[in-house]
Amino acid sequence: MAANPLTVNNNGLAADVKSLNSLRAAAGRDAKSSIRETAKQFESLFMQQVMKSMRANTLATGMSDNSATQLGTELLDTQYAGKMAGLPGGLSDAIARQLQHQMGIASSGSTNSADASVMTRASGIRHYSSVSGTSSSFSDTSASGTGSSSAAASPLPALAVKNIPSHVQTFIQKHDAAARSAEASTGIPASFMIAQAAHESGWGKHEITNKDGSSAHNLFGIKATSGWTGKVAEVQTTEYVDGKPQKVTAKFRAYDSYEDAFKDYASLINSNDKYRQVAAQSTSAQGFAQGLQKAGYATDPAYAQKLASVINTTVRVQRAMA
Repeated sequence: MAANPLTVNNNGLAADVKSLNSLRAAAGRDAKSSIRETAKQFESLFMQQVMKSMRANTLATGMSDNSATQLGTELLDTQYAGKMAGLPGGLSDAIARQLQHQMGIASSGSTNSADASVMTRASGIRHYSSVSGTSSSFSDTSASGTGSSSAAASPLPALAVKNIPSHVQTFIQKHDAAARSAEASTGIPASFMIAQAAHESGWGKHEITNKDGSSAHNLFGIKATSGWTGKVAEVQTTEYVDGKPQKVTAKFRAYDSYEDAFKDYASLINSNDKYRQVAAQSTSAQGFAQGLQKAGYATDPAYAQKLASVINTTVRVQRAMA
């Protein structure tokens, strides 16, 4: 459970405010060409997320990894994504045809089943559950989405919203009220906390459970330390010792409800000087994620990168659902 600082509106996104304003202006002059450019930008965003996920699933050597090499890698991935986007027969063609159809603009070709298949495959996103130690994904029917009151991101075409798995939508909607309440007391964007809960619990599919199999409602993987006087759930989890994963049995806090989990998380943030500083840096996905990791929230050396990716996904999904 830890994370590290980078910015949501720039992290993994090729388009900036200036380019988006240019697209808006172009739309007024030539809607068809602006649709093509929008589709290309979306494909570029998707390709960046694919490469980011691939790198997250590859163990780093640790010999020459630092903030400078990470930045260089991200910039290189952005360039690669820009080169690959917009090629004939690619994802951008399918997106452009769908947008033209929805806007009533005549297209030179019709959307076929192959295009739909490309969109479905393109929406798959992988994330990890820290507690279960297993990987889970949106499968081939998920959508890279994003949305939050405090985080900026690129909107998704309406067609991609349909591919957001129901359990992802349900998870976000289910915990929205509790997350907003915690946001009011911590200053951390609700979307960031929902994303962290999603990362820790595998979008609710790998929750910490009690001995009888019932949910402990612990969405944030908070351990039951010596000062904890509440209920406890003892489960097997993955901890990293000297950078190597090990299966251990640990005690986690158990709650009566998910609302109690968000309240306790907010209390933990507010009562710990290190975490309060993280809350003050929560204006970006990576800043929040890296801050948590540096503060010792988790032992996984890649926690920050994984969490930042899930935050960006959550923000886009929220925006797509809005």
